[in-house]
Amino acid sequence: MKKITVAWDRLRAVCCLGLGSMLIPCQAVAEAGPTPSSDQFQAQSGLTELSLEALMDIQVTSVSKRPQKLSESAAAIFVLTQEDIRRSGMNSIPELLRMVPGLDVAQVDGNVWAISSRGFNNRYANKLLVLIDGRSVYTTTSAGVNWDVQNLVLEDVERIEVIRGSGGTLWGANAVNGVINIITRNAKDTQGGLVTAGAGNIGQTDGAFRYGTKWGDSGYFRIYGQGFNRGNFPDATGASSHDAWNGKQGGFRLDSTPSADDTIMLQGNYYEVNSDSRLIHTTLTPPSNILEDNTDRNRGGYVMMHWQRRLDDDSDMSLQAYYDRADRWRTAAEDESVETYDLDFQHRFRLTPSQKLIWGLGYRRVESQFQNVFSVSFLPAHRRTELFSAFVQDEVALRENLQLTVGSKFEHNSFTGFEYQPNLRLAWEPWRNQTLWAAASRAVRMPALIDADTRLNIAAIPGAPPNLIALLGNPDFKSEELTAFEMGYRGEVSRHLTLDVAGFYNRYRNLGTQEPGIPSFEADPAPPHLLIPLRFGNSMSGDTYGLEFAAKWQVTDKWRLSPAYTWFKAQAHLDPGSGDTTSQAVMEGGSPGHQVQILSRLDLPNRFELDASLYYVGKLPDLGVPAYTRLDVRLGWRPRKDVELSLTAQNLTDNRHAEFAVDSSGTRGGEVPRSVYGKITWRF
Repeated sequence: MKKITVAWDRLRAVCCLGLGSMLIPCQAVAEAGPTPSSDQFQAQSGLTELSLEALMDIQVTSVSKRPQKLSESAAAIFVLTQEDIRRSGMNSIPELLRMVPGLDVAQVDGNVWAISSRGFNNRYANKLLVLIDGRSVYTTTSAGVNWDVQNLVLEDVERIEVIRGSGGTLWGANAVNGVINIITRNAKDTQGGLVTAGAGNIGQTDGAFRYGTKWGDSGYFRIYGQGFNRGNFPDATGASSHDAWNGKQGGFRLDSTPSADDTIMLQGNYYEVNSDSRLIHTTLTPPSNILEDNTDRNRGGYVMMHWQRRLDDDSDMSLQAYYDRADRWRTAAEDESVETYDLDFQHRFRLTPSQKLIWGLGYRRVESQFQNVFSVSFLPAHRRTELFSAFVQDEVALRENLQLTVGSKFEHNSFTGFEYQPNLRLAWEPWRNQTLWAAASRAVRMPALIDADTRLNIAAIPGAPPNLIALLGNPDFKSEELTAFEMGYRGEVSRHLTLDVAGFYNRYRNLGTQEPGIPSFEADPAPPHLLIPLRFGNSMSGDTYGLEFAAKWQVTDKWRLSPAYTWFKAQAHLDPGSGDTTSQAVMEGGSPGHQVQILSRLDLPNRFELDASLYYVGKLPDLGVPAYTRLDVRLGWRPRKDVELSLTAQNLTDNRHAEFAVDSSGTRGGEVPRSVYGKITWRF
């Protein structure tokens, strides 16, 4: 034990010496400070612990990169709290996002999700930026998020902030239609031990552990690990769709306050995940297009550091740095390895008594390496991309209850060069917890490697010679542009009712298309064949508009209802001369026009809880997916303050249903089955 203590102290000394006076809590974590969401609190909390007024006063950081009340935020933002997460009965981040009004969450199969905001949904929804503690998990290879490797111990998630609408001014390129910011808990709030175990009827087993302790006189530390296994979903015929999913991961987090003005956060993670699927494997010799079982073997991890220094009551500065590596090996497609180096600095201060200014600089380098195969290849096989960025945003108090926010992001990327993303927001608070807001902004989705460098051999047609249809990248692919107009209301109508309403109109230019090219003969690879090319282009514009409504109604002290409704409409316009035959229909019919949800949270006597979630999702005309209704019910019980038992039944309305169809990667959609899942949680 003495040797362990000495080694621990040496490790702590090395970390402190290496960081020096640097300090960095994640701006989305440390700025918010300790919250009443410790394990001790969570073991005793119920609906009465957090009133609707308290929910309106929750501090969020995603809108302006500084703590501000949810009720005062001039954006369509929604927050999932730790209590929402606990009572959802869900056991993955994508499933949790179903509860966010306005998000389009569709499960493609057992390990693949399509998640987007305000249209353009796909497995790789390329206009939605996702962050975990300020670290981007948006992949520059395929322009989207690999949700199968974004696993967290859900008890360690503090909250999830979701912005529907542009966030490009602060968060940069690809924050076009929304930002999801997943914020984990300070190590101070996760002291002691936690063990969870669960099992379900779809081959589902999982477990997690976490232990937190003090680090010297001014720090707190935790380690954690988890493992999970999910069985295959059925396909439309009821047979297995070969989409099982399993993995394991572990990590740590350190939070320290070496001085009254400095805070430090250091965290890291390592994972191994296997995701099964079926891909169409194309060859030039019969049989030409083979549906093959595929397994993606994923391995990766990251280390991240945040430092923040308080300069005075209205001023601070912070520095964030992280290194991320992700390796993915495929049975029936290319292998890839991606390394990301990211550095970000920001400074916030009061310019005048009525002005708060925040500015920052950033640099990101991504090294991508591919092992190409016939079906999928990237040329060049090794690519380095760089992103330089700067932003400035000024918050001006025009009057005590009227605030103007103006700013812009400026970026230089390796594909299109210079880009700018301005933003103008106005918030008026006529009464406490009553906010009317409006915004106009510009955002861009910069190209990814799949747009510029890829070759996807989609299908082969036997013959003499055989024909090969291929989708080719375009080195001159432009950034997709958005001009967005939004307005909304958020308010506490009464002590028992809050409303959140947002409307938007979006105009897009240079949207991606697939343009037919001139056929030509290729001798390599053999046999000689006729190439029929499609090439990525920017020959479409479009408009989307919609209305998002959400409410929270405290029916009684023990019962809360949260209804929500989303209406969405899209119109696409191909440029004259475009030969694209699919993109217009995908934009107009790939997202549901109507979504309804009702969440019920009921506290019962003797520490029982009964929670229900009802979802209606409209049809997807372009994908041939009918509308569906889903009902989830959870029964929870706490026989002791340190033990929690729960039983969740999902999709009670039918045996199985489809939520998405074949996407651009060739993945076959499984159908979401009815399931039952039990879980036990022990805190010590």
